[in-house]
Amino acid sequence: MCVESDGCEIEGCSSSDEVHTLSGRMSPGLKSNPDLHPCKPGQKFRAALLRCRSPVAAAGILSFGNVLNYMDRYTVAGVLLDIQKHFNVKDSEAGLLQTVFICSFMVAAPIFGYLGDRFNRKIILSCGIFFWSAVTLSSSFITKEYYWLFVLSRGLVGIGESSYSSISPTIIGDLFTNNTRTMMLSIFYFAIPLGSGLGYILGSSVKQAAGDWHWALRVSPVLGMTAGGLILFFVPEPKRGSADQLGGRLKARTPWVCDMKALAKNRSYVFTSLASAAVSFATGAFGMWIPQYLFRAQVVQKTVLPCNQEPCSIKDSLIFGAITCVTGFLGVLIGAAATRLCRQKTERADPLVCAVSMLGSAIFICLIFVAAKKSIVGAYICIFIGETLLFLNWAITADILMYVVIPTRRATAVALQSFTSHILGDAGSPYLIGLISEALQKSYAHSNLWKFLSLGYALMLCPFVIVLGGMFFLATALFFLDDREKAEKQLNQLSTSPSSVKV
Repeated sequence: MCVESDGCEIEGCSSSDEVHTLSGRMSPGLKSNPDLHPCKPGQKFRAALLRCRSPVAAAGILSFGNVLNYMDRYTVAGVLLDIQKHFNVKDSEAGLLQTVFICSFMVAAPIFGYLGDRFNRKIILSCGIFFWSAVTLSSSFITKEYYWLFVLSRGLVGIGESSYSSISPTIIGDLFTNNTRTMMLSIFYFAIPLGSGLGYILGSSVKQAAGDWHWALRVSPVLGMTAGGLILFFVPEPKRGSADQLGGRLKARTPWVCDMKALAKNRSYVFTSLASAAVSFATGAFGMWIPQYLFRAQVVQKTVLPCNQEPCSIKDSLIFGAITCVTGFLGVLIGAAATRLCRQKTERADPLVCAVSMLGSAIFICLIFVAAKKSIVGAYICIFIGETLLFLNWAITADILMYVVIPTRRATAVALQSFTSHILGDAGSPYLIGLISEALQKSYAHSNLWKFLSLGYALMLCPFVIVLGGMFFLATALFFLDDREKAEKQLNQLSTSPSSVKV
């Protein structure tokens, strides 16, 4: 039998069992004691609930929440044509939706990073996911006269989602270590392309089933509130550094200013953050505009008619969403396997795999614009290969951060990296691509051919940025081993003597 935290017996436990208490501690198995009393039904249920709080279950729930985060983000992109027609806005104004979302996301990220290193992380996660769910649901009732309010709602959603993206990887980092951590982070980051793809599919499918695009924004909030409840009940709050076997021995916490100075001096962290910005730039622009680009390509090839009224065609959003799901799975899986294999040959495997995948991705993304002029199938093939290579680096980038940053400043590091990657990446890329496309269209505003070509010319900025990201990963490889060793020394100092900790 086992003993719950209030001193009652729990049936069905052996003498070697342990039970999690609400404080996160473990009660060792005890032999029968005459002073113990049988558990009441409510206490048995509570004890059964606590036994479900395993690290693997927690990682699964956090990954599910990440799927919903990105599904909500790209549901809007899945019905973008309908939003443009409903609110009567141009390309640049439509691109503003994603830009406002990302701007609020990145501004809130450092705040949540600070809070995540100092307070209960799962409470912050739950509050964030409940908040963005409520705002998304409310935004589905905004009328066509208030486009500015719809844009504002996307900004508020960005604040809620920022709390989740900044903090949840650090909980996984404190639950697992080494190759197991790489695998769990791979599953967590697979949720990004899976959620993005499901966002397109959800938006398009619900719109078609209901005959109204507003219903696309009413599904993910319900799932989001469910995820928030699961996080509260089943996700533990591990001690920071517990996976590194130092959770109980951390004697000092460095001030926020010292954390920022240390991260600024960490060359691997800085170059990885810049590389992440290049990935964000490309994925943000592609996620918003590729379905539109392929639709315009088919209009030019006269296989479909232009969309002059709602509802518009959902085929390209569905196909692009499905491709994103599959390529995300393959990319994360191949990335984890390639990194594990290459680690046997070089300790710099993590950044090198990222660099090679980025440079390879740029080649196939360039070929999209060549193929789309004559063959939509050829364009989809190039998208498939290019996205697979691009998605290789997401989980690996997070793993690099876990190696070169000590546990007590990881939430700050994740949040600051998120801020950097968004402000230099997808905060501006959807709007910038829309602005360039719109500027190029002015000369031939009513030409379907020129609408297609202008958007293609604007999107060709992406492969050049991806190449730059590959160069940043190569720079990371130069400093990775030194920075990892420094992090290990700082962690040992932090666990023994507060006065010996150096920035």
